[in-house]
Amino acid sequence: MTAQLAARLAQSTLTLCRIPSPIGQEGPLADHVERWALERFPRESVIRVGHSMVVGRLDDPRPTVALVGHLDTVPAHPSDGPARIEGERVFGLGASDMKGGLAVMMALAEDLPLRELPVNLALILYEREEGPYLESGLGPLFEKRPDLKRVSFGIAMEPTDGVVQVGCVGTLHATLKFSGRSAHSARPWQGENAIHKAGPLLTELLGRERVEVVNSGFSFFEVMSVTLAHGGRARNVVPDTLELNLNYRFAPGKSLEQAQADVRALVAGRVEVSFTDLSPSGRVCADNPLYRRLLAATGLPAASKQAWTDVARFGEWGVDAVNYGPGETAQAHQANESAPIPGLAVAYEKLAAFLREAR
Repeated sequence: MTAQLAARLAQSTLTLCRIPSPIGQEGPLADHVERWALERFPRESVIRVGHSMVVGRLDDPRPTVALVGHLDTVPAHPSDGPARIEGERVFGLGASDMKGGLAVMMALAEDLPLRELPVNLALILYEREEGPYLESGLGPLFEKRPDLKRVSFGIAMEPTDGVVQVGCVGTLHATLKFSGRSAHSARPWQGENAIHKAGPLLTELLGRERVEVVNSGFSFFEVMSVTLAHGGRARNVVPDTLELNLNYRFAPGKSLEQAQADVRALVAGRVEVSFTDLSPSGRVCADNPLYRRLLAATGLPAASKQAWTDVARFGEWGVDAVNYGPGETAQAHQANESAPIPGLAVAYEKLAAFLREAR
């Protein structure tokens, strides 16, 4: 790793962090990336749909490797400081999740002799990853460019702490609605407390152990958590409704239908259930030759992805993908988010080695 490369990538990450792109406001960053792309690629190789785009050819006879990154961030935290470089870290909203990854993607496309590589390199950049599954910019992009299904291997450059993370857990959200009957809180026997009715189910969830599922030699953990609660209308009124948001993370190999059945089995008819957001799990592509070549060319370890990423969406379209990026998972969505500068350079060098040697 050269100091010059690290400094260059840090500065590029800083530039991207200085262009705010919270979900729903990705336009200025998309404009910036599109200008960058048009300076280096023919017009026909830069296809933009909304604030998402594909950079590179998809009709090349070589196998296509796609580097994948989302342009959006979560909303800013009130205590965030200005984007800056301090010591060996770049600070700024999205530095780890995932503008550092974007900087590495762009630098690789600038530097590598693209026509001489054994694989065809394409970049996929998109909006609205941080929101509901059906609102992602990848959907309209795939509708406009169905030839994206020709991609042989994708690398989602989410923060992975410098290791290759395979597959991903699926996620669903369910609203659990408990119904009761209002009463004055001085005479609760005249009503039925909806919040109290949730007690047995919450107790079960409190004692519920994570469930380990091994897929292709990788351990994933299935977990259920209540993440939101809404109920009651006054301090002196027995509440007649309570709504809980249940988030279920389930392992690769389990379908959305099976995951919904798990939730229904948990509640066992005790409460009204409605599903509000359904995201499939991501396949572990341990049999993909380009995945195996990535590990061999880089010496990187592989681990399971105990989170949801668009590896799952690519899998739904028949495209094998893994997660590998320079950011730190612990920094994602944090106040005063940052990314390690050395990690930017390491990711660049590892991916450059893979792209030069992949067959």
